[in-house]
Amino acid sequence: MNNTASVRSLVNAKGTTVREDAITVFQETFSGPVVRPADAAYDETRQVWNGTVDKRPGLIARCTGTAGVIAAVHFARENDLLTAIRGGGHNVGGRSLCDGGIVIDLSLMKAVFVDPAARTVRAQPGVTLGVLDRETHVHGLAVPVGVVTGTGIAGLTLGGGVGWLVRKYGLTIDNLLSCEVVTAGGEVLTANAEVNADLFWALRGGGGNFGVVTSFEYRAHPVHTVLAGMIVHPIAKAKELIRFFRGFMAAAPEELTAYAALFRLPDGTPAAAVIPCYCGGLDEGARVIRPLREFGNPMMDSVGPMPFPALQSMLDASYPNGRHNYWKSAMSPEFPDDAIEAVVESANKITSPLSTIVLEYYGGAYSRVGPTETAYAHRGDQWNTGIYAQWTGDSEAEPHIAWARGLAAALEPFSSRAKIISFIGDEDETAIHAAFGANYGRLADIKKKYDPTNFFRVNQNIAPAPQEGRKAARVMR
Repeated sequence: MNNTASVRSLVNAKGTTVREDAITVFQETFSGPVVRPADAAYDETRQVWNGTVDKRPGLIARCTGTAGVIAAVHFARENDLLTAIRGGGHNVGGRSLCDGGIVIDLSLMKAVFVDPAARTVRAQPGVTLGVLDRETHVHGLAVPVGVVTGTGIAGLTLGGGVGWLVRKYGLTIDNLLSCEVVTAGGEVLTANAEVNADLFWALRGGGGNFGVVTSFEYRAHPVHTVLAGMIVHPIAKAKELIRFFRGFMAAAPEELTAYAALFRLPDGTPAAAVIPCYCGGLDEGARVIRPLREFGNPMMDSVGPMPFPALQSMLDASYPNGRHNYWKSAMSPEFPDDAIEAVVESANKITSPLSTIVLEYYGGAYSRVGPTETAYAHRGDQWNTGIYAQWTGDSEAEPHIAWARGLAAALEPFSSRAKIISFIGDEDETAIHAAFGANYGRLADIKKKYDPTNFFRVNQNIAPAPQEGRKAARVMR
């Protein structure tokens, strides 16, 4: 190992090199692998899902349990290190890594414990959606999570969590029962509706601002086989299809969640599709979905019964590790014809055959939770347009980023200006405020209580509320 090169890359917030003997002591006492820039495993370990992200931490502490998280937090705080927290590494903005500081890597913490009688699941933060689905499916259960199996449950949950069961069972946070949390002071807390209820409220949509969650307990639901698949139409029918989809979903039962998408087929042909998931009885599902299948003259219809994990993995090939990604989103209470025009026009100008636009309609259980019941504030927005610019490393980034920004700007007149935090990449503080909406002030107060120095700041950051004396001084001036 080249110790000189390693030491130079681990610096504190003031730019001062951390002493080698301090690093050595940490390495010798830490319970998991410690990876440094000169180690053979370094480049592989620092890779994350988004190929655009190329950050070089000075040290990666790969935790195997809560004790390791505590030790890493203490080491980082004592040495004034910039600290990033990595779960599944699926954060599009690259906030699971940092340059020069320490990454507390939770990806080795992958245990899942299912209680089929109680219909509850406890999972560690390194678990991905695919692992969670695999373990719950054995018992005929499912937790409402996301739609790509490589996504980590930790970041997804802390941001809200939208998936195929959102209309029947709500967001992932609506099914969160309890968390174990390591605070900035290295204290281990339980957070649920009865204990540290303010922290539990903040964790349900407030992102990674309040501590390192070392286990999540979820409510699971009886979902085993669903009626799902993809109904694909020519892009020329996109406007008509989306208008039909809009009206159809407004009256659809909550057992049906469906998304509309505009994308390119593997041969490069532009297309529009509806992807339904019905999580109730299959016979009733066939009746409910029939109008979607009978609309127009589809190029392809793959709808049929499938195990829920099969649906969960259906989109994996479209979002593989290593591709370059840039995301934007636009939330709105309605989706008028002018918004449809803007989306289809953008789809026809797409700059990469790998990019997609996804229209998500919520309602149902999602909307029955009030905007202040959890930190996720956007319950009044029934629509989200996900703009996923994606390209390979041999392509220039600028045109694809410009395309995504252009569509987001075109949708701005129809949007509520709200943001889903998992879509925030290079946006400024205004976008982060918009992500938390009217709940930002309460979140800042809770941040001040649990992380007054903003130790956890490599995230969609909420600054701690100012001290009362500072508030008063500003008012007096």
